[in-house]
Amino acid sequence: MFFGHISNYNPKQYPKAIQFALDYLKNTDFDAMEAGVYELKGRSIYVQVLDLETKEKSAFQPEVHQNYLDVQYLHKGVELMAASIDSGNNPVAVEYNPERDIKFYASVQNENEFRCEAGNFAVFFPEDTHRTAIFAGEAKIRKVVVKIAMSEI
Repeated sequence: MFFGHISNYNPKQYPKAIQFALDYLKNTDFDAMEAGVYELKGRSIYVQVLDLETKEKSAFQPEVHQNYLDVQYLHKGVELMAASIDSGNNPVAVEYNPERDIKFYASVQNENEFRCEAGNFAVFFPEDTHRTAIFAGEAKIRKVVVKIAMSEI
């Protein structure tokens, strides 16, 4: 997992596909875009622009992916995110769905929370469990998730 701010990241620290995603996030006017899904490089790299309402942590189950990593960028608002390393010992709530590339856990071990404000981004790899859009004082957020196929890394 990586965490940073879009205004001061060092692109040389990241694989090319993640550099591409961060450059896209830094240089795109998300206020001018409708919520929805946009392909950047077919289904290998695509974007979800999301208008969400944050909720209490208990409203979300930790999730994990197999074939994609997430670059989650908070464009507007404030949220908490929670993450941990997938130990392989977490109780499964919803089995892996290959069409959505997602599995949900009932709970995870050693989960850490961190606060995100506008401009922050987090990169979650397949070994990182995560839950986001957790209430942190503001209900409405706009976030952008760049999904990158692991074959691009």
